Amino acid sequence: MEKFSELEEKLNISFKDKNLLAQAFCHRSYLNENPGFGTGHNERLEFLGDAVLELIVSERLFLDHPDEGEGSLTSWRAALVNSKSLSKTARELDFDDFLLLSRGERKEKGKARQEILANTFEAFVGALYLDRGYKICKKFIEAHLTAKLPSILENHEFVDCKSRFQEIAQEKEKVTPHYEVLKEWGPDHAKNFVAGIFLGEKLVAQGEGLSKQEAEEAAAREGLKKKKWN
Repeated sequence: MEKFSELEEKLNISFKDKNLLAQAFCHRSYLNENPGFGTGHNERLEFLGDAVLELIVSERLFLDHPDEGEGSLTSWRAALVNSKSLSKTARELDFDDFLLLSRGERKEKGKARQEILANTFEAFVGALYLDRGYKICKKFIEAHLTAKLPSILENHEFVDCKSRFQEIAQEKEKVTPHYEVLKEWGPDHAKNFVAGIFLGEKLVAQGEGLSKQEAEEAAAREGLKKKKWN
């Protein structure tokens, strides 16, 4: 449990129950190799953290944007709490260094690790809520997650870029865009993709992701910028 004192110091948060903090980082696979570890896995904490996260983010958006409708607030919340956003935040906080995984899971990268990190972030929120209460949990989420909203809005990360690009392309250029995978690399369980978005034969933009869908969305987002269709 001592390894987590470094994380507590980094986050300036001290857990009363150190076992609860360790459990937040304990993947089910770790217990298969370490049955006497002393805590359960983090899936129940993930369940709780998901609900706490949604409430705190929803409350912040509701209070900060009184003139916005339900549709916009829902899109913004989804952009903040989706797997990609949570895993990115978890990496920024060095959660990757504290994951308790089996030897096999430690080798997994790409999409699989992204999901594990996102789930661990939710589990950490659940553990923090149980251990320190709503106020400190809210302070943590607002500092590390909802503070990213201005950047998300500026980069239109809340928009379904593929749908948006297609809608405008059909309206302005009377053509439906299509996508092609231009490059892929890595093992089957951790592939990376570069996708291109085309109007007719013309390559408009490229995007990279951990799945074809993610790469296509990134290409569409870049295409909107290049065509100045934002």
